[in-house]
Amino acid sequence: MFKQKTIGFFEVAGFRWMVPMVKLAFWEDPKEQSRLLGNLIGLPLLAISLFLFLWAAGAAQVDTSLGKLPGPSAVLDAGKTLYAEHKEERAKEAAFYERQQKRNAKKLERNPDANIKWRNYTGNATFIDQIFTSLKTVFTGFVVASLIAVPIGIACGLSRGLNTALSPIIQILKPVSPLAWLPIVTMVVSAVYISDDPLLAKSFVNSAITVTLCCMWPTLINTAVGVGNIDEDLINVGRVIRLGWFTRVRKIAIPAALPMIFTGLRISLGIGWMVLIAAEMLAQNPGLGKFVWDEFQNGSSQSLARIMFAVVTIGFIGFVLDWLMLTLQKMISHEDVKS
Repeated sequence: MFKQKTIGFFEVAGFRWMVPMVKLAFWEDPKEQSRLLGNLIGLPLLAISLFLFLWAAGAAQVDTSLGKLPGPSAVLDAGKTLYAEHKEERAKEAAFYERQQKRNAKKLERNPDANIKWRNYTGNATFIDQIFTSLKTVFTGFVVASLIAVPIGIACGLSRGLNTALSPIIQILKPVSPLAWLPIVTMVVSAVYISDDPLLAKSFVNSAITVTLCCMWPTLINTAVGVGNIDEDLINVGRVIRLGWFTRVRKIAIPAALPMIFTGLRISLGIGWMVLIAAEMLAQNPGLGKFVWDEFQNGSSQSLARIMFAVVTIGFIGFVLDWLMLTLQKMISHEDVKS
């Protein structure tokens, strides 16, 4: 009983890859335990070791304008340097605010009615800062896209006429590259978003809208397909018992189409993350894309290793975002979802 509860916990929490390890802990047959242990740990370690070996051996043979292509150890050292730079910058920020606080305290001590000014720290954005900037931007664009795509997708799934009317527009706009959207978005935002004290930076708005425009289509299409494929008997039952339109959507359409909706959301989030990096590089908006481009333009001996560490970080974050969506789907739908 305890074994099943433990396995169920890891499945619901999204740690499907850990389920075999949990089973291994409860396994009684030593031979079967050894075989399972080799498959779970030995094979992945062998694949990773082979990949790192080929990377290190191949990198040593490649000469670029910035020097030798960095291997795994050089990329790891670059990551440590980036984190050290972040800690140093945060220490400078703390010292800046501490000096400002002491200076203002002395002013108030001399004159309690003195006009006190607080200035924001304007130091350089570190690699860690760029990560959080990109995450904030992609989540903003993704949430806005979802709020638009899910309702339209539900409406298209329930209405064949609306689906037929919107299908050409969706199919034309869906394949448009973010590189084509970005100049249009930039010009429109510059013309419309005019304020002496804007709540959000224009660069953030440009990137978020570009992400929204590019990542809403998978969610919209999957939602429409999921709702459109609901068993007609379910819809007819809702009509027979005279459920209102919103009640039918909430009680019948959304629960039945939830797996397809989440599939669209996972695809949209992955696309949004890729689009954001490209948009930040092209428009030089703050974020990981800008960090990669700045390092490329910098051209120092360490730039290539720092770029490669950023690439690994981008890939790892993309993996974590997909895992979060998969976990959320399992928690909400309570279904056995394959990763």
